[in-house]
Amino acid sequence: MRNWPAEHAPAPGRAFAWTPAWVLLAVALWPLPGPAEAVLSLGALAVAVQLAWCALRRRPLPLQRGAFVLAGLLFGAYWLPELLSAADALDRARAWKETLADLRYLPLLWGVAIAVREPRGRGVVLGGLALLALAWSVDALLQALAGASPLFLALDALKALAGGGPLCPVAEVQAWDRVNGVFGDCNPKLGLVLASLAPFVLAPAAARGRAWGWCLAAAVLGLAVVLGGARAAWLTLALVLLATGWRVLGPARLAGFGAAALLALVALYLASPPLQQRVARTALALQADAGGIDGALSGRGRIWRGALCMAREHPLNGVGVRGFRRAWAGCDPAPAQETLWGGGEALHAHQLVLELLSETGVLGLLAWLGGAWAAWRGWCRAGPAARRRAAPALLALAATVFPLNTHLAFYSTFWGGVLMLLAGLYAGLLHARGDAPAARA
Repeated sequence: MRNWPAEHAPAPGRAFAWTPAWVLLAVALWPLPGPAEAVLSLGALAVAVQLAWCALRRRPLPLQRGAFVLAGLLFGAYWLPELLSAADALDRARAWKETLADLRYLPLLWGVAIAVREPRGRGVVLGGLALLALAWSVDALLQALAGASPLFLALDALKALAGGGPLCPVAEVQAWDRVNGVFGDCNPKLGLVLASLAPFVLAPAAARGRAWGWCLAAAVLGLAVVLGGARAAWLTLALVLLATGWRVLGPARLAGFGAAALLALVALYLASPPLQQRVARTALALQADAGGIDGALSGRGRIWRGALCMAREHPLNGVGVRGFRRAWAGCDPAPAQETLWGGGEALHAHQLVLELLSETGVLGLLAWLGGAWAAWRGWCRAGPAARRRAAPALLALAATVFPLNTHLAFYSTFWGGVLMLLAGLYAGLLHARGDAPAARA
């Protein structure tokens, strides 16, 4: 594979001109998990076919070698733990199914990197991500005011016109104490998605509107994420706001923004019973017993103790990806007690490090650390222009996997796809066309 300098590498050409629209469409469909996964997988297959055709015809490939290598390393850090854990997994059929299915993430990473390599494609993808996140945020605020999400109602109506059933059947509706917006009451991921996409909104807002633009975007995102009720998203967004606000506002003005935000949150708390419930549940952690802490964490303390049990019993390569449910009965620390998450076994560890240790063992954790090292080494070797370009994607990645937080399952279809898309954006933006070449080690 020829190592083209970043500024002289061949353009993707018409063969890959569809990739920016594909990436944006896949993200826009996140509120509809089935169609989103179908679009993502079909696009990844098309990328694989076109890359193979370029290789067979000995045509120049559409990325610099550094982007291919970095994307491959990030994929390997995610996929190798699956492979290593599948051989003796508790649920081998499920583990091998996940391992083989997730091979699609390699062409996915390359395709996303290709989509943002050219200035035009970057404008479509990054501008589209910012607009989507803002639209979902405004829609959530409208739901908080009017009691219904306009975008969710529109999607539901479109599905009804197409002859399908409701997006969220009554039997699946849960009484979530949060605003779910376009994602609906059956899929309460709004806050987590907005928090992970926040860097792509705040960066252009600061570039165009400077401090005032950043403050306005931060306020809209912050209100939507807080009303979304996912406390993990609160922490994720707080990390993003701290990292970006420190640079845009400086320490003094950031402290002023924080004070104003605190007053706004107090007013929102007084006006929002669902938010009061979330805060009251969080306040249980102030009790000096394990029960209070477990109640504040919605039962996650019990789940985490079970995950540690699995890690002790299967230290090398874990119980197998997505095998947490199968291993739960043997590691439940309180099998006679009623669960705080609504009954049934725990499905995953709800925390990245414990998910890796329980399902993929020490080998899996080491692989992820290797991926983190590869991402950071790429950053250190890049020039100033490349760093500026890739900074939002790196921040989104770092905040999403921040280990001192609770998480969705990273080896699930939805959240794994989100993670891989962010990784592809980072690899592509770091080696984007027109950026300064990476410095040699």
